[in-house]
Amino acid sequence: MNDITIITPTYNRERYLPVLYKSLLEQTIQTFLWLIVDDGSTDGTGQLVAEWHNEDRIQIQYVRKENGGKHTALNTGIGMTETELIFIVDSDDYLPHDAIEIILRYHGKYRKMDGLCGYSFLRFYPDGNVNEAYFPKDEWIDTYVNARINTGIAGDKAEVFYTDILKKYPFPVYDGEKFVPEDLVWIQMSGPYQMVHINQCVYISDYLEGGLTRSG
Repeated sequence: MNDITIITPTYNRERYLPVLYKSLLEQTIQTFLWLIVDDGSTDGTGQLVAEWHNEDRIQIQYVRKENGGKHTALNTGIGMTETELIFIVDSDDYLPHDAIEIILRYHGKYRKMDGLCGYSFLRFYPDGNVNEAYFPKDEWIDTYVNARINTGIAGDKAEVFYTDILKKYPFPVYDGEKFVPEDLVWIQMSGPYQMVHINQCVYISDYLEGGLTRSG
């Protein structure tokens, strides 16, 4: 039984997806589903994922849609998710080997607490340095707005959300617009819900040229 769905929206990232795939193979806990939402790629992404699916080393689900931007791919993936947790991981990034283990450990501690929408963990760079800043205190419970915007904590973090909460806040879709920042939704959830901000790294951001992380 899967505990968490890793959603990866992707567009023409056949070249970089194998790095993420390798990091998922190396996870110390394998109770996750990797949901790849192909936003209309024109490269060999579909064939590559089919090969991985046939290897049957981890659980993979693949869906292809018409190109509409990352936010529309996320809406598709979130709508399909049935696990308790969602972890959005861009196609040009990857995870440390114990990422899922760390996430589930903290979820076991806090899952019964009312008023939470999820967890915010650290991202590191490939050289092992933290992405901009640590949280001023570990396991800090506050809203996204208070913890990140009002305190001026810069950099990207790694958010893991409760699926049932995230489904209440779909990304808005505008004609002709293919980029909607994820913060737009995180801010909407801030107030009604809090997050646990945790000084543990579960995500490596590589910021490759033309990638989702860098362009975002």
